[in-house]
Amino acid sequence: MEEKKISANYERGLWKDVFLSLKENKLAMICAVILLIVILMAVFAPLCPYDPDKQDLMNKLLQPGKDHWFGTDELGRDYFTRTLYGGRISLSVGFLSMIMSTTIGTIIGTVSGYVGGKTDAFLMRFTDVFMSVPSFLLMVVINALFPPKVWSMIIILGLFEWCQIARITRAETLTLKERDYVLAAKHLGANHKQIIFKHIIPNMSSSIIVAGSLAVANAILTESALSFMGLGVQLPKASWGTMLQGAQTYIMDNPTLAVFPGIFIVLTVFSFNILGDALRNALEPKMIK
Repeated sequence: MEEKKISANYERGLWKDVFLSLKENKLAMICAVILLIVILMAVFAPLCPYDPDKQDLMNKLLQPGKDHWFGTDELGRDYFTRTLYGGRISLSVGFLSMIMSTTIGTIIGTVSGYVGGKTDAFLMRFTDVFMSVPSFLLMVVINALFPPKVWSMIIILGLFEWCQIARITRAETLTLKERDYVLAAKHLGANHKQIIFKHIIPNMSSSIIVAGSLAVANAILTESALSFMGLGVQLPKASWGTMLQGAQTYIMDNPTLAVFPGIFIVLTVFSFNILGDALRNALEPKMIK
């Protein structure tokens, strides 16, 4: 009876583990609230009374006030509205590129670990080549060659951020393919595709979720850096990186132009990183003592 009672205490669902981990980690809970607020502000940005691209040169470079909460930029555009629309693009690039990189990394890592042999050696050397290349420099070169649009940013970031995920999923697959339920599935006639997608990938979903949360933060930071250099999202569209690029000319006269998008970048990236650590603690295997 006592053994059954102890076992029952550790039978937790995925979301219950996450909730309990956030509840115990106050900083992670704060970061989750911050992310929720940032995402909701970006989603409901069209409710703002100002057009993010409408210019009003008579009211340029205004300080924050009741009419313009974040002031106005060098062309008289409402800076609060542009910050929210910038969040829509930055978050969209981060999430979509994360989905792409996670998909590529999971498939390559799982196939590599499951098949093994020459296939494993080839895929891992291919991954090593990608990891050895300075990805940021290569992204700069590719962005300079192709039209710098939002979709091209998503594709480029997705193609260069999958290597770590492939390494993680390969290591997990090497362990999972020797488990009893996988061996039983093989003896019952399940094909390789069914074993990979029904047994192996679902059982390493926690590692994939953690890697994906960290990939979002990295993608947002990279997109902001490329846009700041003029190689990412192009004007008149706003992203947090392009707003920082425009603010550098007026940094001494009106530093708030750099402060507001900078704060949003820092809070968003920091929150994703803290939540990634919290998810890792919540989703790691529980040892019954």
